[in-house]
Amino acid sequence: MQVVGAEAPEDVDTALLDDIASRTGTELIYSDDSDDVVDVVVLWWREGDGDLVDALVDSLTNLGDSGVVWLLTPKAGRAGHVEPSDIDEAAPTAGLSSTRSTSAAPEWSGTRLVAPKASRAKQRR
Repeated sequence: MQVVGAEAPEDVDTALLDDIASRTGTELIYSDDSDDVVDVVVLWWREGDGDLVDALVDSLTNLGDSGVVWLLTPKAGRAGHVEPSDIDEAAPTAGLSSTRSTSAAPEWSGTRLVAPKASRAKQRR
């Protein structure tokens, strides 16, 4: 599992990351320079971090064929909140579709993004 956008512990929910690692039994990879293929990318994103489409495309670099991107954004009313409409606009441009959203942690919302099945079939050919 690759973690992106977690440069400083105060920028993310470390308890959530610890829980993810514990439940999945996988090592968290924090380096963008890794060549490891991963099943999940956890992308922490805040309004003002740059271009969301670019970040989503970059998050696909090491993602396996059936992989998932979990986009974690501050909840409404929190500093750095990202409007759901911005995510809905950016995801298809990056070749992803949103499958569900959840309250991931007290301060963070999570949006599960996957490559559409038709796109995954083309990538395997």
